Amino acid sequence: MTLQIWLIYVATVLALMSTPGPSQLLMLSNSASHGFGRSLATAAGDLSANALQMLASGLGLAAIIAASGQALLVIKWLGVCYLIWLGIRMILKASPGSGALLNEGKSATLKTLWLQGFITSAANPKAVVFFAALFPQFIQANQPFWPQFLILSATYIVIDGSFLSAYGKMASWVTEKFKGSARAWIERSGGSFMILAAILLSVKTL
Repeated sequence: MTLQIWLIYVATVLALMSTPGPSQLLMLSNSASHGFGRSLATAAGDLSANALQMLASGLGLAAIIAASGQALLVIKWLGVCYLIWLGIRMILKASPGSGALLNEGKSATLKTLWLQGFITSAANPKAVVFFAALFPQFIQANQPFWPQFLILSATYIVIDGSFLSAYGKMASWVTEKFKGSARAWIERSGGSFMILAAILLSVKTL
């Protein structure tokens, strides 16, 4: 793979990530609720699902998954329902207490935060088809497949991780500036972001 092809790929991925999706909105919500450091577990869950999706596309499973329309719908709507449930629960728990909300939010385990990120990303099973369609555009047939595939996969994960971290850091910074009733409204906004992520996921085609 030449440097020119890789740079074109980077530009393509950056363009694809120029607008926030369900995973970015989840990162905003969890960072506001649990702090930036703990929200990194959510980013790790999202990237773990991405890695599995890319591996599936590389192993040729995309055609099998694409052919199973019923399985796609089941996985997708389970993820949508899960995000809506999280969002509603966050809105109902929000109260204008002085710091109690933050302490309650921090009780969420890293495993739970990781699982939220993983499910949100995995709930878009067509991502496998997306990677299967994207990667061949940048892989040179006259060079070994797997080294190029690994470079494309690692690049995507680094860029996606950077975007998620930026969203999380921004949400954490804003949240730290507010306390009391304003803090509760931020939490309600976080729950609303979660529900919006579910809506985006429900209409997402890729």
